[in-house]
Amino acid sequence: MAYRWTNDLTHDDVTSQSAFLNRRQIMAGMAGLGLGAMAGGAQAQEALQPNSWDEVTSYNNFYEFGTGKDDPADNAHLLTTSPWSVTIDGLVDRPGAYDFKDILSEMTIEERIYRFRCVEAWSMVVPWNGFELADLLAMAGVQDSAKYVAFETLYRPDEMPGTAYRVLDWPYREGLRLDEAMNPLTLMATGIFGKDLPNQNGAPLRLVVPWKYGFKSIKSIVRITLSDQQPPTSWNMSNSREYGFYSNVNPQVSHPRWSQSSERRIGGGLFSKRQPTLMFNGYEGEVASMYDGMDLAEFI
Repeated sequence: MAYRWTNDLTHDDVTSQSAFLNRRQIMAGMAGLGLGAMAGGAQAQEALQPNSWDEVTSYNNFYEFGTGKDDPADNAHLLTTSPWSVTIDGLVDRPGAYDFKDILSEMTIEERIYRFRCVEAWSMVVPWNGFELADLLAMAGVQDSAKYVAFETLYRPDEMPGTAYRVLDWPYREGLRLDEAMNPLTLMATGIFGKDLPNQNGAPLRLVVPWKYGFKSIKSIVRITLSDQQPPTSWNMSNSREYGFYSNVNPQVSHPRWSQSSERRIGGGLFSKRQPTLMFNGYEGEVASMYDGMDLAEFI
């Protein structure tokens, strides 16, 4: 079901690159219906100023193409994104390899402007285009016994020079609880600024989970597996003390090596002040109830 979450931007606000570059301020948040009523707070109406195309596409973490922030923009042109298919398997009624074009033909593409908060304590505001993950999972038919969703990034060493280095145990893997995956905020992005998703941003299909640190939003997805067991995830396997399975944005819980109480906004300029980080990255009204009763200092 598309449009379960809406903001108050117009089509022109998000599809015109020039409009983004010239616009001084955009209001992003909830409309007055549905989940808007759930959020219903100042956060939902907070003024957001999207980053520019150049900032969004040139400052990236995508270690399959190198560990430098500009490595993905320099190297991701090597990636072949067509044809592309996504295998959906595990506890689903209709497992199989779904062609990307067939998926798109069944989905309604929406425009979402979300805050993006990296675990490294920098942030952006990104105008995404995509569809809700819940709709893709409905296509495959989630079985009642499923509790988790695992994701896997393409692993193609000939086109991904960064995989020559064992920075992580390739392929990159991520995971969500099923209720997190079904939350209306959880997006499968196919584009930004109304254009196809650039390779360095995770083409042709990536996850966007705006209340979690950015590494949870896995890029260039080729496999989705429904399971009744919590799946292993790459950064958690690499260093569980520093990168938890949940990795919700939480200014009250520091990373072992730095504070998460504030963030540096990309594009803010050399002398710009750091801004306070919001609980759940500003989406507390929409997602906090999923973690009722959990000690968020323990379940990082």
